[in-house]
Amino acid sequence: MSEISFERLHQFFCKVPTVQEARIMAHGADGEHAWWFKFSIDVEHPLAWQTVQELGHVLNYLSTNERLPTLFFPVSPPPYMNGEAKDFLSWIIQCNHPEFNPDVVCDWLEARLPNPVDDESQWKIKTDLSELEKLDDKTLDQLIPPAP
Repeated sequence: MSEISFERLHQFFCKVPTVQEARIMAHGADGEHAWWFKFSIDVEHPLAWQTVQELGHVLNYLSTNERLPTLFFPVSPPPYMNGEAKDFLSWIIQCNHPEFNPDVVCDWLEARLPNPVDDESQWKIKTDLSELEKLDDKTLDQLIPPAP
């Protein structure tokens, strides 16, 4: 098998506000088709948990029927030996599928994460449903098109 390239995935995560280049730690492959990508998330950033939720949704649970062959999960050395999560909690994207290389994962992330990914305002989601009650029907139909 040809060598797995992480360049595009690396460049993508350089733009994620809670990761950026300084928090990308490592990546590797088994020489066949299994690979992993390791980074940390700035847990003090206001969008930290939004980032975890977005990545977890796309990489672990995009569909209940057809899941991607990826895993997104936290890793940490023993906390009692090292310190706080802000310094030692890391995240791994792992895949063991021959046709699902880092470029394909990047395609999925680019299509489903906030766009542009480096615009923090695109990451902020509204969770207060009471705001929907204030919208007129036309505006609501533009946000959520009626069923055909």
